[in-house]
Amino acid sequence: MKKIITASLVATMALTGANAISNSELAAKLNSLETQLADVKKKLKKQNKKINKVKAQGSNDNIKWGVDLRTAIDNINYDMADGTSAGKSDLMSMRLWLNMAYAPDTHNVFKGQLSMNKAFGADFRDPFTTAGGSRALSLGGMFDWTGNEALTDNSLKVRQAYWLYLGDTAFGADIPWTFSLGRRPSTGGFLANLREDDAAQSPLGHLINVEFDGLSSKLDLSNVTGVPGMSIKLCMGKGSTNASPLFATATPYAEEASQISDVDLAGFIFEPYNDGQFIVKTTLYRGFDVPGQNAVPSMDMSNPMNPSLSLGASSFVTTGDMDGAGISVLVDGLADEGYLADAKIFGSFAWTKSRPNATGGGMLGSTESQTGTSYWFGAVLPVDEKGSFGVEYNHGSEYWRPFTYSEDTMIGSKLATRGDAFEAYFTYQLTDALSAQVRYTNINYDYTGSNGFFGNYSGASNKISDIKDGAAAFAQMGGTVDANGAHNIGTVTGALMSQGMPMEQAQQTAGALAGAALFAPNVVEAAQDFRFYLRYRF
Repeated sequence: MKKIITASLVATMALTGANAISNSELAAKLNSLETQLADVKKKLKKQNKKINKVKAQGSNDNIKWGVDLRTAIDNINYDMADGTSAGKSDLMSMRLWLNMAYAPDTHNVFKGQLSMNKAFGADFRDPFTTAGGSRALSLGGMFDWTGNEALTDNSLKVRQAYWLYLGDTAFGADIPWTFSLGRRPSTGGFLANLREDDAAQSPLGHLINVEFDGLSSKLDLSNVTGVPGMSIKLCMGKGSTNASPLFATATPYAEEASQISDVDLAGFIFEPYNDGQFIVKTTLYRGFDVPGQNAVPSMDMSNPMNPSLSLGASSFVTTGDMDGAGISVLVDGLADEGYLADAKIFGSFAWTKSRPNATGGGMLGSTESQTGTSYWFGAVLPVDEKGSFGVEYNHGSEYWRPFTYSEDTMIGSKLATRGDAFEAYFTYQLTDALSAQVRYTNINYDYTGSNGFFGNYSGASNKISDIKDGAAAFAQMGGTVDANGAHNIGTVTGALMSQGMPMEQAQQTAGALAGAALFAPNVVEAAQDFRFYLRYRF
């Protein structure tokens, strides 16, 4: 820079004294100055190149890390259909997210997230044995849907890892587009993100909230249509793969015929309007070959007067396909200025439809195709510059079944509720990096199976009031069921026959009432979760 200034002064002096210098001398001096300036520019160009390289290494040309650490305590309670309760008043947990980002140029982006999610002082490696063991089922084995959302152990797992390409034009038109492939951000989607105090991820949270591996591609149609924010996105994911693990068979990674079929999901997200204040999103998808289990009853007749009835689950089977669709609307700001400018209100309506196959034994407790619906409303209101208060309500019908297994609620997905759920939360930003939240969730179930899979065992939809009435009738007629399932069904059969009921009908009715009495202690009628957390992120 000093050389440029010096050269400029010299040039000025030379021009000022031009009258005293001959034309040939002036030309020689100007040529010399031009040579010096060219040399200075060349050196500056090299310096700028080195500076830009340093800047790139400090920003876009290496992985940038971020930390999100949340510690929480939950008071959870379950009210069972037999009048008993279960829960834990001090469930402490720690969730760590290590966020990664890398952008080598303006078109390519890598994003990743490593995760740990565990209970204080516990290692939940296997959900089916308190002794521990290999991770299985939804905790990272057969179905990798909640591997980072469920409390497991203190190991780091990959929650997100995907590559994103940003294109400028598509099909020769002014259509910006994207393509992404990998372990996608498929939890904490639109509207579900509000209570989490996070930016919305890819899906509509009313219907999809599970970890998935797959791809997406989006076309931004706003420039060619003139409609703000109009876009359409294709999403495809794989929920399980029936390949045989290494060393498990003589043909590693080949299809394993004894296992369920691959689970796939494909659909579209269409955004008809989004100006930043009024946001409308719709979705339509199908889950192919979704899994479930069927109920397997067994009767121990070693004591005919007091037989023992138990109900177990079959191995996982392919039950059929599941369709879903929904429309979600958010108004982000009810006025241009003042208090209401930061207020948010939203509403969402969703629909699901089961499509049982011929061999799976039915879906959701029925061999027929069944339709379910759900609606969801909420508001988030500012308290001051740092705090906000939110309230939400959702209702689901008898056969409502979304893919929301990874919703961040200790008592299960509130959006999967076949019944009514109410939630309130207060979030406050203590410092630039530290926030706190108090949240209360209350769920009242009308039907069983809200948090189950797609088969007839955990996913069957039975009216809870009928189970309670059946259990009460069984007890009124002298029926008893112990912890092992032993019951005096003969006493109830006799009581029914004494009322004039034929023996065969009395036996069937007594069996149904005994089943209700057996189910009632294991059926959750209502659940509550009161949570407080501190969250540090930067």
